[in-house]
Amino acid sequence: MTIKAHAKDRWFDFLNYSFLTLLMLIVLYPLYVIVISSVSDPNSVNAGQVWLLPKGFTLEGYERIFQDERIWRGYSNSLLYTSLGTAINVVLTLTAGYALSRNIVGRNWFMFLIVFTMFFGGGLIPSYLLIKELGMYNTIWSQVIPTAVGAWNIIITRTFFAQTIPNELHEAAEMDGCSDAVFFWKIVLPLSTPIIAVMVLFSAVGHWNSYFQALIYLREEALYPLQIVLREILIVNETQENALTAAQSDSEMLRIVDVMKYGIIIVACLPVLVLYPFLQRYFVKGVMIGSIKG
Repeated sequence: MTIKAHAKDRWFDFLNYSFLTLLMLIVLYPLYVIVISSVSDPNSVNAGQVWLLPKGFTLEGYERIFQDERIWRGYSNSLLYTSLGTAINVVLTLTAGYALSRNIVGRNWFMFLIVFTMFFGGGLIPSYLLIKELGMYNTIWSQVIPTAVGAWNIIITRTFFAQTIPNELHEAAEMDGCSDAVFFWKIVLPLSTPIIAVMVLFSAVGHWNSYFQALIYLREEALYPLQIVLREILIVNETQENALTAAQSDSEMLRIVDVMKYGIIIVACLPVLVLYPFLQRYFVKGVMIGSIKG
């Protein structure tokens, strides 16, 4: 039997869909403008003539990007920092979260110390001095070690393990002679695919977009991640010399910088845009886990 919708319900659905459609357009339009601007004539973009369709179609920006060695070096550095940092993040977060989800001695004290770091920190200058004294300044370790583990991620994983891995399962494994390490490796991890995917997504996106640490702790240009290279091109208006071999004047240099800007944004966001749709459902689940209880 079909139930006929009330007129007020139809109006509510209409207004609801209209509002969500408008909200979606507001969010997507800036991204769309970046895409069409990356293949448009920079003079038309600067004149504000590109707002619906590309104008003066050109792929010169992408050609310049592919010729710029500094961009690809930053790309490879970002991939290295992201892969290494994500591996360290996931291993430390899962082991810490699982241990704190069990009835270990001093669990509440350890949780207090972890939560304490969410409210109070040493500050920029003490952190800088610590990194320098530890010999990590201007090394790749300054990009992965200071953020090796996050308090919020530990709370999420601890909540997940506490809700999904019962103590009775651990007790049954112990009676069969299973050690804690074997139980964690062969039983806990196969049952924890959602939280592993969430931690990989959280960590990978965080490392890929990381900018401030590289700005503070790196001085050698060969170690710069893509975000720093992007900053220099977008804000400082610097480009690689070999990308400017055809430049005849300062105005030509500024035109080349303009034509590269939007293409670089697309290239920089591409890995996250490709990865996110496959892990989106785990991302939503991870947010729901973190919102239940710490």
